[in-house]
Amino acid sequence: MNAAVVLETRAGGCLCGAVRFEADLVSRNFGACHCAMCRRWTGSALLGMTFPLGNVRWSGEDHIATRQSSPWAMRAWCRDCGTNLYFRVTADSAYAGDIELPIGILDDASGLTMTNEIYIDHKPDSFAYAGAGRKQMTRQDCIEKFSLLGTA
Repeated sequence: MNAAVVLETRAGGCLCGAVRFEADLVSRNFGACHCAMCRRWTGSALLGMTFPLGNVRWSGEDHIATRQSSPWAMRAWCRDCGTNLYFRVTADSAYAGDIELPIGILDDASGLTMTNEIYIDHKPDSFAYAGAGRKQMTRQDCIEKFSLLGTA
């Protein structure tokens, strides 16, 4: 378990119910990724919340399919209904060991706050989120921060 204080535990799962999870929140913040890969994967921006890998407990793991979607990350989905389940950095970096869950698969996504948007320069002009004060990073900002040269 991560040393950070657990604020609460939320449950979630896939559309068909074959995969379920409980996740211990250490923050109520989430972000949006506008990169081309996330937009194709979700059909929109990925609205995702980061959890330490050890803070997520799965049931129905035999229904989870994974794919190494880039040289540095993998994505997972339910092999029965196709629900996107998580994104995880697999490359050796400061971000390895975390898992990004789409907030839409939480049973209750209320009380969360969007605090950042990445690949903001790839956001379609038809996307507009209400609110202000979010940290915004361009593709180049992300490459520099995450050292992900040659990514989406």
